[in-house]
Amino acid sequence: MSSAVSLDKFDLKILVHLQREGRCSNVELADAVGLSQSPCLVRTKRLQEMGVIRGYGADIALEKLGSCVTVFSEVTISSHRRPDFRKFEEVAGQHREIVEWYNVSGGYDYLLQIVVPSVVSFQTLMERLLQSDIGIEKFTSRIVLRQSSGKRLYPLGLIAAPRGDIGSDPVTDAPSP
Repeated sequence: MSSAVSLDKFDLKILVHLQREGRCSNVELADAVGLSQSPCLVRTKRLQEMGVIRGYGADIALEKLGSCVTVFSEVTISSHRRPDFRKFEEVAGQHREIVEWYNVSGGYDYLLQIVVPSVVSFQTLMERLLQSDIGIEKFTSRIVLRQSSGKRLYPLGLIAAPRGDIGSDPVTDAPSP
């Protein structure tokens, strides 16, 4: 796990606003966070250079594009040596249907989020993974029937206390409960 970067309340306000409005202009962003345009742009670029802002993307309504199925699969790997985990991760990364994976603690090793056109496509993917000899001991899957109406935002004010202003909410500047 990487070490935390030091952010102040304006950095956090920038991050909070960009989570909601990633397409806003620097003028809009500066106005929203209470900075002039030039310092706001410098801060945003610094956050990008530090890797805090990894990128920008659209929230796509998949149901508008055609039929799709989202599946969460819990995967247990038979051997728990580092090379075996790396091998699994490398192969999982080669399948574009696996949109996210997490190495987790608990009763299984990986949680995969998979998006496919159909249940048959999911079955085909899992058969390919099982045949690829990457150490899958077992897997269980759950097909998503419904999901939340919109993307949830990260609770940045809870995760990163701004330097010099510990205990305040970067959006409202109110003390945290």
